[in-house]
Amino acid sequence: MTEEHRIMNEIRIALSSADCTCFRINVGCGFTPDGRHFETGVPAGFSDLFGFRNSDGRAFFIEVKTETGRVSPKQKHFIEAMRSYGAIAGICRSADEALLLIKGDM
Repeated sequence: MTEEHRIMNEIRIALSSADCTCFRINVGCGFTPDGRHFETGVPAGFSDLFGFRNSDGRAFFIEVKTETGRVSPKQKHFIEAMRSYGAIAGICRSADEALLLIKGDM
């Protein structure tokens, strides 16, 4: 398990305990039996985790990074777009940061 994956799991557990519903995004690519390439999942830049606060239904999007992980321009753009629509969105490097983000303290 990578460090980022470990952080992501810790965030998911913390948010579930904080009365939030949280989903992990999985993306991938591959080839069909006849050799055609395909991609699955969401558009480039979509955050690793998304969900909503059960108390008010407000959506959130969290890009998970390690302490040294870099955010891509597409990820930054996605976060800014979600914020402009009124969602909670940000980059979190720990479960504590995710809880602060969801509570509006970050």
